[in-house]
Amino acid sequence: MSDSTGEVSQPKSAPPDRESTGPLDVSEANAVRPYVDLGGVKIVPREGLHLRLEVEENTKRVVAVGLDYAGSTLQVQPFAAPRSSGLWHEIRAQIAEQIRKQGGTTREADGPFGPELVANIPVVAGPGQPQSSRIARFIGVDGPRWFLRGVIAGEGAVNPEAAMHIEDLFRSVVVVRGATPMPPRDLIPLHVPTGSAGPQVGTQLPGA
Repeated sequence: MSDSTGEVSQPKSAPPDRESTGPLDVSEANAVRPYVDLGGVKIVPREGLHLRLEVEENTKRVVAVGLDYAGSTLQVQPFAAPRSSGLWHEIRAQIAEQIRKQGGTTREADGPFGPELVANIPVVAGPGQPQSSRIARFIGVDGPRWFLRGVIAGEGAVNPEAAMHIEDLFRSVVVVRGATPMPPRDLIPLHVPTGSAGPQVGTQLPGA
């Protein structure tokens, strides 16, 4: 099946109960619940959660939200998507190819959000230091007119108990697609929260 651009449409990939357990669309979220408003996503504040905005060095554009929680890190990025088809199946294959070119390896696993990639990514070592690698889980959920990508590292990538905490955090993310027309795969704009000192601003994670 092809869309109007001639591209092959892919089915959506999401948990069957996504509309109730998350990640949620803003139309599905509790309107009175307190959130940290970051533009394309809203984050529920919780004890022990540290928030970082990752920026593109050249443009100073916020390109991802980094969340440090319970010994794990979670990077999230919201993208515009078609109304009736999904992006995760195609993007997952592209991530695997990118990691392979970096000298890493990936395997596909069946996770709580559907298919995910477990990757072993080389870490650039300094002079005289041994080569090392890190484990990361790439997760994705196709929602209504949006796609939310997550990258889990740290304890949540290797420890099942820690994974449950960081997966719950991913479920709590609310995506704000907005009404502005956007091509599929475009990053939904993110920004520093207003009315606060704001989170720590960092740079984009290598290999993400």
